[in-house]
Amino acid sequence: MTSVPATTSASRKSRPQTNLAVLRREQLSPHMVRIVAGGPGFAEFVNNGFVDRYVKIVFPQPGVDYPQPLDLWEVRDSMPRDQWPHTRTYTVRWVDEAAGELAIDFVIHGEDGLAGPWAASAEPGDTLIFTGPGGGYNPDPAADWHLFAGDESALPAIGAAIEYLPEDARGLAFLEVDSAADIQAIAAPAGVELRWLQRDGVPAGAAELLVSAVRDAAWPEGRVQVFAHGERGSMKGLRDVLFTERGLERGQVSLSGYWARGRVEDDFQAEKKLPIGKI
Repeated sequence: MTSVPATTSASRKSRPQTNLAVLRREQLSPHMVRIVAGGPGFAEFVNNGFVDRYVKIVFPQPGVDYPQPLDLWEVRDSMPRDQWPHTRTYTVRWVDEAAGELAIDFVIHGEDGLAGPWAASAEPGDTLIFTGPGGGYNPDPAADWHLFAGDESALPAIGAAIEYLPEDARGLAFLEVDSAADIQAIAAPAGVELRWLQRDGVPAGAAELLVSAVRDAAWPEGRVQVFAHGERGSMKGLRDVLFTERGLERGQVSLSGYWARGRVEDDFQAEKKLPIGKI
């Protein structure tokens, strides 16, 4: 890996470290794997109550000798930046406090990437280290209806948000996946319609399905709350639809580029801190 681990303004206090053990791996679809983790370290996990709660998973660099047990914040204080572990951001799909378990879903694209190949081969007993959680979104009970839009990377957060809605909630969800085989079961209220958009072989981040679907849809009456997350280019297109064409207020919208086509996360996070990279 040629990218340099991303800098961060987070700290041990704002993003405490949690060490869990992999309990099981579940194949949700051809391109998504769920890792369920728990163990004694679960007692250290502080659930922040947001449905978009995300963690930064820690991946030690091969060939680097880290003090054990690995403490990310200690490593960042004592070792050169080019030796820091890499981190990747993932949404916590669900938390079961009673069972002492949580689930994280990973998009798999063969051997590409860092987190996907790890998840595809993870076995019970493997260590899962992360910091967090962060987050800040929950569905607004005062909204008349809810609009969700995202690709595979946003499926865990959108799924968690939809399943958090009350039974009488109304909404539309536009979910972009590769094919029908990637459609997942989401326990949506009867009034929330799930519309699956299939790329049919077009690479993720190269299709215009999401923007077109949201733009062309017949929107229900009333005040909407929007959760739109996914590839950066699609999110920029949705920004124009939501704010310029539909005239929504900023407070109605949670909009974020989770990833950028052709960029590893370390480089993408650095770009997001520049004015040109902000959405």
